[in-house]
Amino acid sequence: MKRYLQKALPAILLPVALFLYGCESPGAAAAPEAATGQSGVYQYGPPSRDGIGKFYMGREISHVMGHLGASWLERSSREREERTDLLVRNLPLKDDSIVADIGAGTGYFSFRIAERVPRGKVLAVDIQPEMLDIIEARKESGAALNVETVLGTERDPRLPAASVDLILLVDAYHEFEWPREMGMALVRALRPGGTLVLVEYRGEDPSVPIKRLHKMTRRQAIDEMQAVGLNWERTERFLPQQHFMVFRRPFES
Repeated sequence: MKRYLQKALPAILLPVALFLYGCESPGAAAAPEAATGQSGVYQYGPPSRDGIGKFYMGREISHVMGHLGASWLERSSREREERTDLLVRNLPLKDDSIVADIGAGTGYFSFRIAERVPRGKVLAVDIQPEMLDIIEARKESGAALNVETVLGTERDPRLPAASVDLILLVDAYHEFEWPREMGMALVRALRPGGTLVLVEYRGEDPSVPIKRLHKMTRRQAIDEMQAVGLNWERTERFLPQQHFMVFRRPFES
């Protein structure tokens, strides 16, 4: 698998870089207030170049980066660029925590987190079977066995109710086609008092060289998490380009 990723890297990095960093066409973005058509909590209108024309709480949902971008997730420069080591180190975990890595992709974070929960486990959730196949191949090659793959759907991570201590979402939430439904399902999966950590590129920081729809502002993130019943606890700024936001499911009365 590592050999495959290295071989595929040159062919994949350029299109993925354009997907995340490439220039937007002037005037291409459709303003949320101009969107037409409604369906419950969602609005629909002309899509921008990088969006799907579906709006949630004033935010256009972005296109999804597919499994062909797998090598981008495993690029050798990622730790230095994003300080993923600090991200994993600062997750509030115990050695027996049950963690759900939502939008796990190649398992980049799943396997790193698994080392911190030797008596627990990591549920690597993704909607793309191709990504989960990569994780299973890594396990067969000797990676941590306390990582379990879960095939979710666009609306449901397919996790048992009140079964997870911590949920991690890294640069994935902004791509959810059904953020309200998925958010409510994630809250159900958390144990009362459980934690959700949302990591997204900082939308209010113009120096972060990521396309607008692949970033989120702190205010937008808090509003959307609170809409599904999570309480915001804090936002950390130790990552070079991303928000590290901590939310908690309230204890049931």
